[in-house]
Amino acid sequence: MKKTLLSLLLFINYFLFSQNTVGTTFINNDVYNGLTLFTSSTETFLINNCGQIINQWTSSFPPGNAVYLTGNGNLLRAGRTNSTDIVFGGQGGVVEIFDWNGNLTWQYFYDTPQHRQHHDVFPMPNGNILILAATVITNSEAIQAGRDPSLLPQSVLYNEQIIEVTPLGFNNATIVWEWNIKDHLIQDFDATKDNFGDISLNPNKLNINFLNGGSGDSNWLHINSIQYNVDLDQIVLSSRNLSEIYIIDHSTTTTEASTSSGGIYGLGGDFLFRWGNPQSYNQGTESDRKLYGQHYPHFIDTGLVDAGKIILFNNGNGRTPQFSEVFILDPLTSSPGFYTYVPNTAFGPVNPNFIYQDPIDPTNFYSHILSSAQRLPNGNILICEGRNGRFFEINSNNQMVWEYFNPVNSNDATIASQGDNPSTFSNVNFRAIKYSTSDPVFSGRDLTPNAPIETNPNISNCINTLENDDLNFKNTQIYPNPTNSIIKIESMKEINTIEVLSMSGQKIIEYYNNDKIDISKLQNGLYFLKISFDNTFILKKIIKE
Repeated sequence: MKKTLLSLLLFINYFLFSQNTVGTTFINNDVYNGLTLFTSSTETFLINNCGQIINQWTSSFPPGNAVYLTGNGNLLRAGRTNSTDIVFGGQGGVVEIFDWNGNLTWQYFYDTPQHRQHHDVFPMPNGNILILAATVITNSEAIQAGRDPSLLPQSVLYNEQIIEVTPLGFNNATIVWEWNIKDHLIQDFDATKDNFGDISLNPNKLNINFLNGGSGDSNWLHINSIQYNVDLDQIVLSSRNLSEIYIIDHSTTTTEASTSSGGIYGLGGDFLFRWGNPQSYNQGTESDRKLYGQHYPHFIDTGLVDAGKIILFNNGNGRTPQFSEVFILDPLTSSPGFYTYVPNTAFGPVNPNFIYQDPIDPTNFYSHILSSAQRLPNGNILICEGRNGRFFEINSNNQMVWEYFNPVNSNDATIASQGDNPSTFSNVNFRAIKYSTSDPVFSGRDLTPNAPIETNPNISNCINTLENDDLNFKNTQIYPNPTNSIIKIESMKEINTIEVLSMSGQKIIEYYNNDKIDISKLQNGLYFLKISFDNTFILKKIIKE
């Protein structure tokens, strides 16, 4: 009878999990044991692989768009203000820091008629913050810079700016470094205007008249990402509209950053490297183009597979057929940070070193906006298919090992229930970042899982999949199971806590330094036992009958 009951319950829970439509919809044992951070509506969530909330932060602003955990476990988040100045997709305007407990500790508005934060920020190792912003270039200033007047359909042009700030007090900051794309332009349209020269001989500068087939509106560049590499002291930028990525030097002073000399690499604020669309500097044609509206290019961290290479999400917007990819590319260098360039050619490599596409049909995987890709410590890759609110993880064989659908409606913050179709509401996500559970940002933090975001959750099969099959599990005995009263736990390691969790992951009972628990007052059914040791824990299904 006990075996029949257990088999029936496991079958029912597997069937229910297989019908999951939001939250965690698929998982196997190859998934990386980490915590995933993302923001939706005014909420930011940190979830485990079963979709249980580890922590949650609330802002007064919707995303604007990036979010990170800082070295001390605080949350750095950009928010979207109601400003009607400098308006385009990805607009922000305010940067906030919250402590682990959700308290707002810093709020900095970079939002005036002349400048506005958008898309990305980045937490520097020294506690400073990089902020990406658009600033206004007037019509006359754009023409003086060499812009073809016929390519100015709007009254202004947007310069892309990066500032580095040191937070001060609750709502102030000191700008300690600045870089502007307007200082690194080239044009061959009008010899009487600034920046005139041979575009093909100046690959370290941006052609102010190259629009990549666009209309030439104010938001002609649409930089959507800035990422910093501490080892090289370099910043990677991504221009969605021009389908190019750029690397610039951060070792410069602000003065050097506005020139073509200075800094460790000798090029001041000019491009050290660019890739993705060589026709932008007259070193290729449309057939040489590799990128289509890409997002989140960044250097893979030291110690990971492909360390030092650049990983990005290639959206595929603007090509036929439409499909997305993940690229990993290895820039050609003479030494770390010094990029090889042969005059009158394109920056290499010619092709990415790695390409992920949907293995069955490339068009099954497509997000024309947003999105990200991240190499994980176990070699897996976490992918955010942002337009569809879908996060999934692939292993070294490009096989999916985890899938999660954001259950939050980004328009009105309503929460979906299991069974709801995520394609029927907007659940978009700018980016998802996964952190190791052993990351120092979690030092001293309570990582006890709470219920998943979605209503009517079912995570039983997920927890069943993740039951630890290591020495802790093999050396821990749990009996009797099923039972109607006392469960005993015998382990070769000292037990810190024992928790009984519901099917949705909510904690029902907690014991400290015990070797037995009493479940006699619980209703009959399936529960999960979480047994914690000094630096790890195991999960085990238990049945109250």
